[in-house]
Amino acid sequence: MNSRDISILIVDDAKFSSAVVGRTLTTSGYTDVRHASSAAEALVKLEERNASLVIADWLMPEMDGLGLTRRIRQLDEQVNRYTYIILLTAKEGVNALQKAFDEGVDDFVNKSAMNDQLLPRVMAAERLLRIHNRALVENQRLIDTNSRLRKHTTLDPLTGFGNRQYAVKRLEDALKQARTRGGAACMLTMRIDGYQEMETRQGKNLVQQLVLTMSRRLKQLVRPMDILTRVTPDTFCLITHQPDIENCTPSSFRRLYDGLNHRAYKTAGGFLQASVSITICHIAEHGDIDADLMIHRAMRGLENSREFKRIIEQPVLT
Repeated sequence: MNSRDISILIVDDAKFSSAVVGRTLTTSGYTDVRHASSAAEALVKLEERNASLVIADWLMPEMDGLGLTRRIRQLDEQVNRYTYIILLTAKEGVNALQKAFDEGVDDFVNKSAMNDQLLPRVMAAERLLRIHNRALVENQRLIDTNSRLRKHTTLDPLTGFGNRQYAVKRLEDALKQARTRGGAACMLTMRIDGYQEMETRQGKNLVQQLVLTMSRRLKQLVRPMDILTRVTPDTFCLITHQPDIENCTPSSFRRLYDGLNHRAYKTAGGFLQASVSITICHIAEHGDIDADLMIHRAMRGLENSREFKRIIEQPVLT
């Protein structure tokens, strides 16, 4: 934004006053100056093309300067922009000015001192606008960068396990290996029972500590080459390729079920008891299923596991 080329909108129902403000600005080198005779007209013009600076009379019929300020702030929020607002007023007193500041007004020019105060206030607005809008642009760039990173990250930030995106990729690899080299892609789905109720009762922080402690226990219970992921806040997946499908049975993972269900978990609030429902499913070389769909279908048996208190062998080809 270069000096003297900012977009300015003057809003005043009094044509003489509007003309005086406009002439003051144009004779000082400002070239992008528009006029509106009411707040409603100003909003239409701002929808068509935004302004960097709005100079408005406080007292106008139908919608006054404060009402216009509220509407402009709503427009700004929608498009991540900041419009500097100066009100022209004859009002005096701290209470009136405090009310206007609370509504989002940036500055005031008293009509009795407009000839002396208007240009210095507009120049100050230019400097602040350059800083503020540069910060908005940089902040948006940061938001966009973080959004891209979130799309590409494959780690669960709490446990360090892979997230759902990672689970799908590694399950696809296991399925491909089963199709081309034989054996079976095997997956255990493990859900913490009553997770939402526990969060309500114990608080989010303590439940996250429980999840972290459980993830560390899981690492100790599985083989180093097995893949652990956290696909939802309350659900882990263990993904492995087994050379023999006979290894993909509930009895093969009984130790894991017992290790998760028969001990308490230490948190800053003391020891918490938690139970875990587990399903196991597998696809051999002749099976053909999408990895995402396999995870979805594996979760269907979790309620049965919770009811019968054992690992449920869940079919995924239906």
